Amino acid sequence: MGSSVAGPAPAAEPKPRASVILAVTAVFSALIAVGTMIIIPLPKPLAEITLAPAIYLSLAVLSDRWTAFSATAIGSFIGESVNGVFYGYPLIYSFGMVWARAPEVLIVAWARNRGQRTLVLAMAGATVFETLAFFFPDWAFYLYGLFQYGSPTSVTSAFLAASTDFATMVDLVFIPVALLIITRARPAFRRLGFE
Repeated sequence: MGSSVAGPAPAAEPKPRASVILAVTAVFSALIAVGTMIIIPLPKPLAEITLAPAIYLSLAVLSDRWTAFSATAIGSFIGESVNGVFYGYPLIYSFGMVWARAPEVLIVAWARNRGQRTLVLAMAGATVFETLAFFFPDWAFYLYGLFQYGSPTSVTSAFLAASTDFATMVDLVFIPVALLIITRARPAFRRLGFE
């Protein structure tokens, strides 16, 4: 009767405790909210830029995808809601931020262990996604005059009005900042049990 000796079981990947996940989600929700509220005015048609993209793009790599998704959704909603109170933005903007930003982190999280080049391309692709996620609904909102976007108009006029959303591509400038944050913060996140 032969016996087979199995080698040691592969070590399970370290996973952070639930309390750590909750704490990281809360802290980064707050950071993303504040980053969303810090508005840097830009010349038209750009209007403004916020600091949030550097935070959620790096979080998508540093933590697990659902922690990053949750923190981005919560922080974006809260930050844009506060902006709405101060600047008179309609509430639909808060939902739009969640719609456009939260899926971005899933794109970036997919690329986190696939090499630097793939990660940078994923971050750029996520920024394109965000831009289109703003553009297509805004085009429809302008076209049909929904959510305080004015009166119904022609397809062309609505397209031109919504085309200012393409200025969201300016968020590409945050990719090097996110990469720097990842490099600096990765050891701390590993100690917390991420990666």
